[in-house]
Amino acid sequence: MSAELILVFFVSYLLGSVPFGILITRLFGHGDLREMGSGNIGATNVLRTGDKRAAVLTLLCDAGKGFLAVIIARELWGEPAALIAAIGAFVGHIFPVWLGFNGGKGVATFLGIILALNVLAGLCTCFTWLAIAVMSRISSAAALIAAMSAPFWLYSFGQEVAAVIIAGLAALVWLRHRANIARLVAGKEPRIGRK
Repeated sequence: MSAELILVFFVSYLLGSVPFGILITRLFGHGDLREMGSGNIGATNVLRTGDKRAAVLTLLCDAGKGFLAVIIARELWGEPAALIAAIGAFVGHIFPVWLGFNGGKGVATFLGIILALNVLAGLCTCFTWLAIAVMSRISSAAALIAAMSAPFWLYSFGQEVAAVIIAGLAALVWLRHRANIARLVAGKEPRIGRK
């Protein structure tokens, strides 16, 4: 791997590791997000504070850091760098150095990455998430199915290499949702909006 791609990975990792959920929750006066609800640092847990503005802002920032990492890397060094940036930003979110490598589940950052890699595939993935969320009212179910669909959408729009890499990231999304999957199977997973 070239020096430029190594740099892309580490800069993207640092961008991805910014814990916007924690920062925004504190900014809005709600305390430490890790001590609330599920303890997760993502937008779904921010929503459990009852502050929809903070939740939406967290969602946009977490998606935005994945999106920006990919777009900037592509503009500077091309498509291979964009794929490395996607990996770096995603790994940064779920294993942030600032939080002892214990971060979020990566869904919003994952969606931002897909949108940057291919806007049509990204929109299809977001629509998949939205459709499942509306039907089930279960955020984790929507996230799992959307993540599983993303490689298919990328492949459908002619991005075979990206599809393979995103399949690996989707597997990490599923791995980070182990507890949610167990609750889904048991019928105990909470619905969207429940504190």
